[in-house]
Amino acid sequence: MEQQEQARRDAAPQHAVDSALITEPVDQAADAEFRISPRIEDWIGIVVMMLLVIITFANVAVRYLTDESFAWTEEFSVFLMIVLALVGGSAAVARDRHIRIEFFFERGSEARQRRLAVVSAVAVAIMFVALAVLGARITWDEYTYGETSPGIGVPSWWYSVWLPLLSACIALRALALAGRNLRALKALHAQRVQDGGERQP
Repeated sequence: MEQQEQARRDAAPQHAVDSALITEPVDQAADAEFRISPRIEDWIGIVVMMLLVIITFANVAVRYLTDESFAWTEEFSVFLMIVLALVGGSAAVARDRHIRIEFFFERGSEARQRRLAVVSAVAVAIMFVALAVLGARITWDEYTYGETSPGIGVPSWWYSVWLPLLSACIALRALALAGRNLRALKALHAQRVQDGGERQP
């Protein structure tokens, strides 16, 4: 009985929810189902946001209280914003919270919705694998040729290395999402077969 109830919960489309759900706190029980919790991305995002606030506040305070300027910190701020966007994207992929067009998705059975979700997740994974490969090539070129950043002169690959790493994380999250939808699709099929067998005399 518990297995059937779990199958029904897995089969329920994650997208057929009220839009206000996105603004609600993250469900701890739902996050516990992940092998690698997306709360890792949440905490990284919190740390990055704190660093951005500290850098911005220090820059404004120093500029108005002294004749000095922390203009060189803009380089760090831009880098941290990129990291924040990719980390947030990874958490959104893991929880299946990305914005999407629901016109075609909602016009069909639960099984069709799951199939579309699998196709969508695989497409996301392919795109971010390509981004990881291209980012790795850029990082290698910057390391090989010894390029430095224009602001403070640190090696450019210190910044660019995070693009392939975080892109690979998003790709893995997308593949995991595709796997969860495939398992839910199998649960739907098994439930349908079981219901059909129970109806037979």
